[in-house]
Amino acid sequence: MTKRFQLSKDQIKPLAEGHGGCIATDRITVEGYPVRFMYRETPDNDIDSGWRFMSGLEDDAYMDNPANHGAYDVNTIANYDPSIIPFLDAAEGSAFEKTPESERFLQVTDWAPPHEP
Repeated sequence: MTKRFQLSKDQIKPLAEGHGGCIATDRITVEGYPVRFMYRETPDNDIDSGWRFMSGLEDDAYMDNPANHGAYDVNTIANYDPSIIPFLDAAEGSAFEKTPESERFLQVTDWAPPHEP
């Protein structure tokens, strides 16, 4: 099944180029939800920035299905939600969320990135 993205290629503008690749869920790129949780882990390869972007609506079962997320340039996700841009230079291990009470990202200090088995 082909994914129908919320933004077409011609709608992607140069907002945050040069940050490398990332992983984002279909809740953002297909369903159009804003980024409400983002973290940066150790990159998987030379083109990976380590950034992972989620809407906050994903449960474990959703995240366990590789069909529900994809690899993108960070600039692409910045076009979906420009509010991520000020945080893109944060160090590996950083995490930020927008809580229901806040429309701004707040740093998360009581969270650890998931570990691959």
